Amino acid sequence: MQKYLLIAAGGALGSIARYWVGSTISGRIGTKFPYGTFVINLTACIIIGFSLTYLGRRVELSPAWRFFIPVGFIGAYSTFSTYEWETLSTLRSGAFALAALYAVGSLIAGLAATWLGATLAEVLS
Repeated sequence: MQKYLLIAAGGALGSIARYWVGSTISGRIGTKFPYGTFVINLTACIIIGFSLTYLGRRVELSPAWRFFIPVGFIGAYSTFSTYEWETLSTLRSGAFALAALYAVGSLIAGLAATWLGATLAEVLS
């Protein structure tokens, strides 16, 4: 039960951070380009790369941090970082074709799924 509370707490903070960072950047720079989301995705990649590597090497640290930071906080802040981490991990394992399939397949399938969802909403509304 504790891990779910840690994930929920981290997720709440990640959601708030996402909103704050995105709206602050968009308010200052504008919305012609999704700068807020771009910054969120890049900072999430830095945080997930750091936290999973650091926590993986520091076995004396409580596993609770893994639930709180990469799963909870980053999970709510941005899932793009998870996609990038999984691609990097697959590349590091030497499965280059699988990493390329995952990266390109996620992009194409994600765009197709987004188009499908938008089309369904247009038809039903």
